[in-house]
Amino acid sequence: MARIVVGMSGGVDSSVAALLLARQGHEVIGVFMNNWEEKDEMGVCTSERDYADVRSVCDCIGIPYYSVNFAKEYRERVFSYFLDEYRRGRTPNPDVLCNREIKWNVFLKFALSLGAEKLATGHFARLDRTEADGWRLLRAADENKDQTYFLYMIGQEALSRALFPVGGLTKAEIREIARQNGIPVSEKKDSTGVCFIGERNFKRFLSQYLPAQPGDMKTPDGRTVGRHDGLMYYTLGQRRGLGIGGGGDGRRWFVVGKDLKNNVLLVEQGEDSPLLYSEAAVIGELSWIAGHAPLKPGEALECQARFRHRQPLQDVTVRLRPDARMDVAFARPQRAITPGQSAVLYLGDVCLGGGVIE
Repeated sequence: MARIVVGMSGGVDSSVAALLLARQGHEVIGVFMNNWEEKDEMGVCTSERDYADVRSVCDCIGIPYYSVNFAKEYRERVFSYFLDEYRRGRTPNPDVLCNREIKWNVFLKFALSLGAEKLATGHFARLDRTEADGWRLLRAADENKDQTYFLYMIGQEALSRALFPVGGLTKAEIREIARQNGIPVSEKKDSTGVCFIGERNFKRFLSQYLPAQPGDMKTPDGRTVGRHDGLMYYTLGQRRGLGIGGGGDGRRWFVVGKDLKNNVLLVEQGEDSPLLYSEAAVIGELSWIAGHAPLKPGEALECQARFRHRQPLQDVTVRLRPDARMDVAFARPQRAITPGQSAVLYLGDVCLGGGVIE
């Protein structure tokens, strides 16, 4: 049996992952990562609460536990990128970078320093290995919970050390296992949103770090219809929080673009606005699970893609560009393709990799 470190968040998924591995006879060590030290708007440090849950779970299972602090690394490698992207008027996905830079980099190194052979997490994903492709990242059994979208930047070396013990289970099955074994977080609700923001007001949080530059909201034909609080607070396709009164044709207003040069937020009425839909995208910062692209320059590959977490797979055709980027053509127009978010490619159950929407 192997020594395995389990990254434990205090949630039910990682708790059951640790339980299953301990049941199999492995030497399991639970480790809680503290990546963010600030308190929320109620003066509560959620990491302290989560670590208390980790302690109670590990005591229940009968395994040792540690807490490690990677707040410095997180700020340098993830949070600084997050702020830079918002300065550029883009909408970043820090969870993707956190997996590559923190969980499967500095945290993996810590696990190996403890003599662990593997690092396990509660991610909804599966792994297999083939002679041709090496380690492959596969979609989870529970399609609604699949988290391969957030893992596409993980390389072969990290995957060779990875375990996803709950990837073949549904969320309902995980909770039932937790109940049957008296795991104290069996009914704990799933965490939502970006980890360091949590349940906080996003606009209030971001304003602590970036100066807002209010400006005009205009329609594509140049008519001013309101004021925005700062372009960084809005994302393509957004309809809530615009504060535009009546007028026009009575339909809801949506963000359809940003004019960064003139600090103008472009809005239009109707969720079927043609400006919300794209037929193709350019993708940069490419990352491939196999360590190399699944196609050669000049070739076309028909596959599927996700442009946001939990989106049903969409048929696409991809081509590599000479500038190390990629063209992705959509079989059907896609709504709110947002710069800064990730486009992740699949062939059936296999996650190929992906990149950042430019």
